[in-house]
Amino acid sequence: MTTILVTGGTGTLGRLVCERLRADGHEVRVLSRHTQPYAVDLREGGGALDAAVSGVDAIVHCASSPRGGDERAAGHLVAAARRAAVPHLLYISIVGVDAVPMGYYKAKLAVERQIEESGLGWTILRATQFHELVDQVLTGLAKPPLLLLPAGASDQPIEVGEVADRLAGLAAGAPAGRVADMGGPEVRTFRSLAAAHLRATGKRRPVVDVRLWGSTYRAFRDGHHLTPEHAVGKGTFEDFLKKRYPAAR
Repeated sequence: MTTILVTGGTGTLGRLVCERLRADGHEVRVLSRHTQPYAVDLREGGGALDAAVSGVDAIVHCASSPRGGDERAAGHLVAAARRAAVPHLLYISIVGVDAVPMGYYKAKLAVERQIEESGLGWTILRATQFHELVDQVLTGLAKPPLLLLPAGASDQPIEVGEVADRLAGLAAGAPAGRVADMGGPEVRTFRSLAAAHLRATGKRRPVVDVRLWGSTYRAFRDGHHLTPEHAVGKGTFEDFLKKRYPAAR
């Protein structure tokens, strides 16, 4: 039986990765800040982290926070994995981290570099944004009476369960380096995503495209966070909305 540690194992993605791995017969250790017996804050490290990684065949690193600390957390994880001679460290990253000059993306790219230079066997998968994130953003934007959208920007959201399936399969295999990106089935304008979201939630809002400024906006407008050549996802944003808002249809 293979033993696999999943960091961030109670999060949106990590929880599903754990479910997939268990269904495939693996023994799964869940690492998060509050889940026993492997309650660890990766930003702090400590002896509990060594216990969590001891004897595992692979680590799936899903823990991440836009509020910061990812590089420090990865440093602690890599050091512990080295001490335990873990054969395989798998990391989920984001399409465009090497082209979008946003702080969170820069941190994810730095973590990629830490893992690549760790001396461990490693795999890195980049994916586009999950449907849940697009839903969260559009819910926030729809709170005022006028829905303002970044002009000329698009997205390629993907079903989180499909990414979990891919990660579970990769975790059970040998280290593969940087694997092919994983994108949702469609590149969609923000206006079309917003229209679908308004229909699903039963809201009525005038939609206005706003031209923004700055290098991050230009990178998103130019599509550096998209991977149309790897549109391997099957579930559409409308599929997600039907499940997320069944009573509003």
